[in-house]
Amino acid sequence: MPRKSESYENMMEKLEEIVNIMDNRELSLEESMKKYEEGIKLCNKLYKTLNEAEGKIKLLTDDGEKDFHAEL
Repeated sequence: MPRKSESYENMMEKLEEIVNIMDNRELSLEESMKKYEEGIKLCNKLYKTLNEAEGKIKLLTDDGEKDFHAEL
């Protein structure tokens, strides 16, 4: 589970930073592998956070899964 100080938004920013570094810099193979590994770990944390949020949302609906329709 992500640490309290590690919000979804902060993890997304870190992942975007990793992607930018990998896109815009010439890294050695070793540096690229480290950044890739760090990115995969962040992706897994983000996926887990989203799944947990989805589970909470499903618990809050009366009839299980519902489609969201904004009323204008």
